[in-house]
Amino acid sequence: MNPLVNDTLLQMKYARIISLLAARLGISPQRALDIFYQSATYQHMSRQQYHLHNMSDHYLADDIMLELRARQ
Repeated sequence: MNPLVNDTLLQMKYARIISLLAARLGISPQRALDIFYQSATYQHMSRQQYHLHNMSDHYLADDIMLELRARQ
């Protein structure tokens, strides 16, 4: 873990991304939560790989939506 990344701020970022996914996809927050935690983007963020935590919430929501499309 990177000591420069505040865990509380990271959790708040997760919540904002989940809210964006729910709104953009027209799904429940619970479904958006499931999608978020199953995404490769979340896996990279939680391991603090590739510095994804520095990207905007909208960029990360878009990235997760691209993952969803690729799975279909």
